[in-house]
Amino acid sequence: MERPDYLSDGAPARLFPVLSTVSKEGRTTSIVLASMRIVDEFASALFETIGLRLGKRSSVHAFTEIVFKSEKNVKNDRPDGLIIINTGQRQWRALIETKIGKATLSLEQIERYRDLARLHKIDCVITISNQFATSPQFHPLSAELNRRNTIPVFHWSWMLVRTMVDYLLSNEKVVDRDQAILLKELSLFLSHESAGVEGFNKMPKEWSTLSKLVVADGKISKSSADTKVVVDAWHQETKDLCLILTRKLNAIVTERLPRKLANSSLEKMKATINQLSESNSLSMVLDIPDAASPFEVCADLKGRSISVGMRLRAPDDKKSSRARLNWLLRQVKTESLSDTYVRFNWPGRSDPTLAALSELREKPDLISEGREHLAVHSFEIFKLVKLGAKFGQQAAFIEALERIVPAFYESIGQNLTAYVKKPPKVSVEPNEAADISQEVGELD
Repeated sequence: MERPDYLSDGAPARLFPVLSTVSKEGRTTSIVLASMRIVDEFASALFETIGLRLGKRSSVHAFTEIVFKSEKNVKNDRPDGLIIINTGQRQWRALIETKIGKATLSLEQIERYRDLARLHKIDCVITISNQFATSPQFHPLSAELNRRNTIPVFHWSWMLVRTMVDYLLSNEKVVDRDQAILLKELSLFLSHESAGVEGFNKMPKEWSTLSKLVVADGKISKSSADTKVVVDAWHQETKDLCLILTRKLNAIVTERLPRKLANSSLEKMKATINQLSESNSLSMVLDIPDAASPFEVCADLKGRSISVGMRLRAPDDKKSSRARLNWLLRQVKTESLSDTYVRFNWPGRSDPTLAALSELREKPDLISEGREHLAVHSFEIFKLVKLGAKFGQQAAFIEALERIVPAFYESIGQNLTAYVKKPPKVSVEPNEAADISQEVGELD
């Protein structure tokens, strides 16, 4: 596709861009946009995250470093890219703004590009950076965007782009062999430090401040700027952890949220701030395809610990608590049981009880102590790791979290299966059984 007439400058996105060696951002942007133009499945997977489905007749075109001819165009308004999708019936367009490495998105710049998009009747603005968002449809700066401007702004983290590439390759989703080879090369490029693609690798300095405050029996303020910064970082780490697990499992891992929070980043921010202020903890719930239950992760600022676990319903067809516990223990294959516990939930108003998994293996009767006449109705199996001083360290906390969560799933979570009640059997009356036996005898 030739450069559109409404552009005074802009080159087609190329796999091998001829750019200055210091132009890392331009190089990475060009290579990724060119790959989207060439690999159909890659483009389809990414655009589906913002609600745009590409059909077989759709064609993707991309340009970099564009400048509009419009006289109203501000001198410094030079978006990093323009994507054009022809569907046969209409043309869909998006302005692209990218940042790599530690560079962050500018609210002022995004608003200028929204104005440009509105002026030229472009459908949306898409930003790509190392910042994370709960969903591509909820921008990291969504709370600050001008609501009077109706041009939507979507966001892809570079790690989301990389994860999507790896997912397509691991699951052999790319049909064309040449396109699959190209996508493999893109994966290698994005995983190299020169591409400027980074995961979320440390909490902000405010994390250390709040951690010390809680340990000193202080109260976290809901209106504090430090609180908002920490909560925003936790949301970014939640998304990064989903992407890490997606790459490890070759399956799409997502955060489970109530509909109210899933549909509003502002409501999610408020809910998490309330939780942090009231319970001195931060949590996330992750959905892993076909896992026995959602994955629950909690960072406890007071206890300076990280916990990760799963909840399972106890099997109804087993009468005693010990038999129900043995059903669970048979599923735990690992011999490394340190810091691993089981919480038992009982019927009625009975308080939950807790025991170390290592003790339960040696003495399964521990489950019934003080609850001899009750049958446990559900289990919570979890790992609790106390980090001590490392909990408040910006990088050490993230390193521990990203080690503990995948390790628990690998050693325990992936082996657990949910209880499935057996289907009812046909009951046969005694007289009917005798008649059937007689008929069978006559046939013999």
